[in-house]
Amino acid sequence: MLTDRIDGEVMDAADQQLRVISNFAVGVDNVDVAEATRRKIPVGHTPGILTEATADLAWTLLMAAARRITEGDRYVRAGKWRTWEPQLLLGAAVHGATLGIVGFGRIGRAVARRAKGFDMRVLYSSRSEMADSEGATRVELPELLRESDFVSIHVPLNAETHHLFGAAAFGQMKRGAILVNTARGPVVDPVALYDALASGHLGGTALDVTEPEPLPADHPLLRLANCIVVPHLGSATSATRDRMARMAAENLLAGVSGQRLPYCVNPEVYG
Repeated sequence: MLTDRIDGEVMDAADQQLRVISNFAVGVDNVDVAEATRRKIPVGHTPGILTEATADLAWTLLMAAARRITEGDRYVRAGKWRTWEPQLLLGAAVHGATLGIVGFGRIGRAVARRAKGFDMRVLYSSRSEMADSEGATRVELPELLRESDFVSIHVPLNAETHHLFGAAAFGQMKRGAILVNTARGPVVDPVALYDALASGHLGGTALDVTEPEPLPADHPLLRLANCIVVPHLGSATSATRDRMARMAAENLLAGVSGQRLPYCVNPEVYG
């Protein structure tokens, strides 16, 4: 599972018995792939299948944060709803707003496709310009942060992206902007995020992933009304999780039988 750290120590403990590593996730930041490759151990993952489900959840979170859905639900459950009020729980407009997508792989592009239905201006930041840009415009990250009403994160976790969103990035974001993270928790510095939300600089955030994960119930972020947190549900549809399980099993069975993994992260182990 993505919560299991498979490093050199684990590989040493398994020794020659370890023939394959099959990860039940598309991301493999929990696996020391370089060390596995050095030892000629193939690493499998589950790419592609969770793209649409995760993009759907990113949009669910964006809309929920923009229109303050969880706040409204709590308001009703607390017995506070007495009548209609013109200024009650006013949210952010999504239609016609600017969406910034950080990381423009499969999921980022799927999110951009969904933005077309809301007539949004879509910006993206990526190492290279994408031919298949889904009508989005490539800009550098600082410009994206300055211009976007909503920012959705879709980068992998690595040394370069760890705490990519910290105090400096939040300081560049438009006042009142909303941040959505369905990538990996440590891409966002939770202390800096709390400060940006509590100060009112950010309008809100919606997180499917956190640092740490799981997020403790007494974490300061959970005391903020403008922070939505869900328990890593990006791929949580029955169809998607079933297919992921099958892909992970196919990788595992291929590995133990000495065959090439169908969904291999490090194919160079096959020479």
